[in-house]
Amino acid sequence: MPPKGSKKASAAAQTQTLVLDNGAYTLKAGLVSSASADPSYDDCTVIPNCIARSTRDKRTYVASELETCKDFGELAFRRPVERGFIVNWEAEKAIWENEFMGAGAGEGLRCDPKETNLLLTEKPNCPKELQKNCDEIVFEQFEFAAYYRCVGSTLNAYHPYGPDSLFSLPQECLLLIDTSYSDTTISPIYNGQLIQPAVRRLTVGGKLLTNYLKELSSLRHYNMMDETYLLNEAKEAVSFVAPSAQQFSRDLEWTWKGRLGDKRELDPSIVLDYVLPDYEQSIHGYARPHDPAKSRMRRGLQPVQGPKEDLLPLGNERFTVPELLFRPTDIGIQEVGLPAAIMESLSTLPEALKIGMLANVVVVGGNSLIPGFMERLESELRTLVPADYLLNIARAEDPIKHTWLGGARFASQRDRLKNVLVAKAEYDERGSGWLVRKFAGGG
Repeated sequence: MPPKGSKKASAAAQTQTLVLDNGAYTLKAGLVSSASADPSYDDCTVIPNCIARSTRDKRTYVASELETCKDFGELAFRRPVERGFIVNWEAEKAIWENEFMGAGAGEGLRCDPKETNLLLTEKPNCPKELQKNCDEIVFEQFEFAAYYRCVGSTLNAYHPYGPDSLFSLPQECLLLIDTSYSDTTISPIYNGQLIQPAVRRLTVGGKLLTNYLKELSSLRHYNMMDETYLLNEAKEAVSFVAPSAQQFSRDLEWTWKGRLGDKRELDPSIVLDYVLPDYEQSIHGYARPHDPAKSRMRRGLQPVQGPKEDLLPLGNERFTVPELLFRPTDIGIQEVGLPAAIMESLSTLPEALKIGMLANVVVVGGNSLIPGFMERLESELRTLVPADYLLNIARAEDPIKHTWLGGARFASQRDRLKNVLVAKAEYDERGSGWLVRKFAGGG
C-alpha cells in the first residue's frame, strides 16, 4: 500500500506544467517550470484552435499548420470550442496531439503528458457534463500526471499591482472584462475567487462581429458568406469604435450614399477600399484610401494593362459592426450594451466591493484592440458611475496573452500549485464526479 500522501507528492514531483488557455479562437500555451524565474509573454505561444479544410486544394490544416496555407479562399473551419466551452473533443484531441505531442509540436511545447502537470482554463458557468467529459479525457486518454482546471478570468488576479510588487498573492479586487471570440464576460474577482452571482455574459464577441460583416458585405457587394477568414482579416484591419453615440450618428450620415438620383460624396476619412487577395500574387488583403473611379469599375471592365483588382468598399461597416458591443439591439439582440452590463454586475455587490472593483478594471480579449474601444468604454462607464467613485480602467499590456501569463505566474509558485493539483492516481481512486465537485470548491 502506498504511503499516505504519496499521490500529492507524485503530483508535486513534476517539474513542468503545461499552462493552457484554451480559447475558442486561439490556444495560448507554454511550459512553465516551478524552478523558473518570473514567466513572461515571450514564453507563450498563440496557436489557432481549429481544423481548417480547403475546398479548393482539398488539404486539411490542423491548428498551427494553418500558417502554411497559401489560399484562404472558402476555407471551412471546424472549431472544437463553442460559447467558450469544449464541445468537440474529437477535434480538440487532434489539435492537442498535434501541438503538444505530435510532429507539429514546437520544441518549446513538446511534452510527455505522463511527466507533465496541466493547468487548463475554462469559461465561467461551464456545464458539469462538459467538465466531467474534459476531466476524463485529460486523465484517461492523455494521462497527464496531475491536473488543475479553473475559470480563466481568475488567473488575471496573479499579476503584480506595479513594477515593484510581488505576484505571490492575488489582487484583492479585480473586475475582469473579457471580450473575446465567443462572447464578452464580466467577472468580479475577490482575492483570486470568482464572485459567481455577479458574473454577466453578453453574446456579442468576435465571431458574431465577423458574421455580421459577412452579411453586410454579401448584401451590398459580393457573396462573402463562405469567406470567414478573409472577412475576419478585414474586420481586424479596418474596424473602429465611434467615440460616442452622437459621433456614431454623424458618421452614419457622412457615409450615406444618398438616394437614387441624389448621390452624395462619401467621407474619404471613413470610407476605405479593401483590396481582396487573388491568392496568386497576394494571400492577404489590405486597405487603402477610397478611389470612387476604381470602385465604379470593380464589377465592370478591368484595365487591359496593370494588375486586376477586386475591391471591397467599406464605409459604415467599419464602425457599425463593433458598435454591437455597445448597442446589441441594433440587430435585434435583446441585451444591454457592455457598460450597462458592467453596472448590472456591480449592482449585486456590497458598496465597499463595488468601489474596489471600479478602482481596478482590466480588459482582455481581442476585441479590446479595436481602435476607440477603450475610450468609448471608459467614457460611457464614467457617465454611469457615481462622480465621487474612482474609476480606473485599463487594457492589459497584451490582452491576448494576459490570462495565460497570470496562469504561468500561478504555476511557477510551487507551493500554491501543489495545493490545487489533483494527481492521476487520486482521480483513478475517486472518479470524475468527485473531481468536478473538487474543482468547483465542493470536495
